[in-house]
Amino acid sequence: MSTEHTTRVESTQGITHTGDGDIYVSLGAAAHEPRKPVFRQLPDDQLRWTRRVLVAPANMGRARTTLAETGTVILDGAPGSGRTATARVLLREHHRPGGAFRELLPDEQGEQGELSLRNPALVDPGDRLLLDLSTAEAGLWHVARGDLPALRRTVRERRAHLVVVMPHDGALDPDLQHYRVEIGPPASPMEVLRRHLRAHGVPYEQFLRHDVTVEELLSAHRPMREIADFADLIRRARESAGPGEEFTEWCAAAKRARAGRRAEVADRVAGLPEASQRALLIAVSMLHGAHADVVHRAAALLLSTVGPPEEETPLLQRKDLAQRLSEIYARSGPDGHVRFTELDYDSAVRAHFWDHMPDLRPHLGAWAARVVESNGPHLVPDVRDGLVARLAGEYLRTGRADALAALAERWSTQGAGRARAEAAVQALTCGLAHPAHGRDFRERIYQWCAYRRLTGEFAQVLVQVCADVLALDHPDHALIRLHHLARRERGTAHALRALGDLVAGSRRLRRRLLDRLARGDLAPTDLGIFLRVSDPAPLTDRSVTTRALVDEDGVRRSLITCWSAVLTAAVSRTEGRRVAPRAEIQRWLHWASEGAGDRGEILLDLLVDAADRCGDDRGATFAALYAAARQSECASPGGGAGSAETTDLLLHKIGVAQGIGPTAPSASARGGRS
Repeated sequence: MSTEHTTRVESTQGITHTGDGDIYVSLGAAAHEPRKPVFRQLPDDQLRWTRRVLVAPANMGRARTTLAETGTVILDGAPGSGRTATARVLLREHHRPGGAFRELLPDEQGEQGELSLRNPALVDPGDRLLLDLSTAEAGLWHVARGDLPALRRTVRERRAHLVVVMPHDGALDPDLQHYRVEIGPPASPMEVLRRHLRAHGVPYEQFLRHDVTVEELLSAHRPMREIADFADLIRRARESAGPGEEFTEWCAAAKRARAGRRAEVADRVAGLPEASQRALLIAVSMLHGAHADVVHRAAALLLSTVGPPEEETPLLQRKDLAQRLSEIYARSGPDGHVRFTELDYDSAVRAHFWDHMPDLRPHLGAWAARVVESNGPHLVPDVRDGLVARLAGEYLRTGRADALAALAERWSTQGAGRARAEAAVQALTCGLAHPAHGRDFRERIYQWCAYRRLTGEFAQVLVQVCADVLALDHPDHALIRLHHLARRERGTAHALRALGDLVAGSRRLRRRLLDRLARGDLAPTDLGIFLRVSDPAPLTDRSVTTRALVDEDGVRRSLITCWSAVLTAAVSRTEGRRVAPRAEIQRWLHWASEGAGDRGEILLDLLVDAADRCGDDRGATFAALYAAARQSECASPGGGAGSAETTDLLLHKIGVAQGIGPTAPSASARGGRS
């Protein structure tokens, strides 16, 4: 590619993230042969999990009733009361096949992202919209508060549902007070912990037992997130526990992990002076849970990446892997997978080396690329993705989002194989998912898509990130970025296909793309995009609402503008390039006669109105339109009679546009139309 600038589930494959922790993404196919994106699967999966673990907060019933009766509820409450989780569950309860769950981003309006909250095009029938302003600054909340009446009105008209999470104790206009519900934390923190443990698969006979550690934790007022995190620690302690250990031991291990191990790790690293020991320590921390063969190979690669190898010791005189692992407080289990003996020791090791050996950081990026490109039966996609996620976590933890983005770009340079391209996708996914840095990554991806000269596999990496990751929660952002990629694409059609697949699942996005195309300069690449997304079937579809897209004035204007540019280019061959719309014209004519029902005549009107705007080429365009209609009769899927009637009606409309012939069509031209 070079410069010449929170759904429909299509598959059971894709990205899932059902709780806290890292997000792992695997492309599953070569970068040059991308799989079909699975739009919107992630939010529904997250919503199901949140609904499963949520213990209803105080006033949940009132919030539920307000949303059901008015379509809008504004949640207030102290931080830690579960406001955002409650909002997501309320929206999940209104799931409908035709609508999408989306999180609105009012501070990212305009060219790069969201429409204005006042814009009716922001909402489609049945949508479930989350506007989380719980941490918004006063200025942003003031602006959003002024837009809420218009947004709420659109939501009501289109039978959608909106949940707003407002800043705690923030000001709210009197006419919106009716929709405000203040929620409080659940009455029983113990029930919150047990609900999470039950969802994690911990046997109830275990967590119903009395435990001092749990009582100490819950005796103080804890935010719901902390309780959920502690439940996850117990789950992980159980999974790594030795034989005979039960709930009390799991909770004690979780408590030690929660307290942190930074000082403990610092002391132990000081007692491991040899490079080989530290390389193995880092390898285990970055590949925690991987097979011993993978860890052994990765440690050797790290030694060769950071400098010349140490003097070789005869093979039979070297320490075996079991002894070397014991020196760093790790072990290989019966399944051959390596883990530290203490819970969360791996994260403390990563943080120690990242924070206290900064010169090591650039080498870790190069090393990770070498590891993911390694071969071996145990180097499965989850292991590769876990390595990248942990490395990305250190970049993001220390505020180095720009360095992580640059690393992903380097991994995608010319000649990058599938493994490195997948690693780049995973790194960018981690950046987009991060609460503090997600906005920066959305902005950076926009700049890449719109302005950067893209080399190697990086263009395809961006297509995959936009289609499979960004489109999940923020489809408007994905649409804009894919549009830029598609109009700059040369030699491939990956971005164009992804853009087409994205709008295929959403009337709102199709409407927005048509409007965006009509308002642009309509370069030849834009005309090709228009022909790709102007399928008449979804434009005339009324299965979701009684009103088809072609019934909307704005959509008609966009279609006429784009078709006029296409027809003008076809006749005049502007800029030395010929756009050949014959197949697309025939598709419209066939659908007008066979599939559009009473909306078929509208399709003919749009084509004639577009040709009528072709200026000096108007006559030639009418002639070309009529010729295409005559040729389409031979290939009509439903036989020639209906197609011939459509051609006669088209000819009549052309005559009216030119001021010749009767204003009413003949009986043969009308056919069975009324």
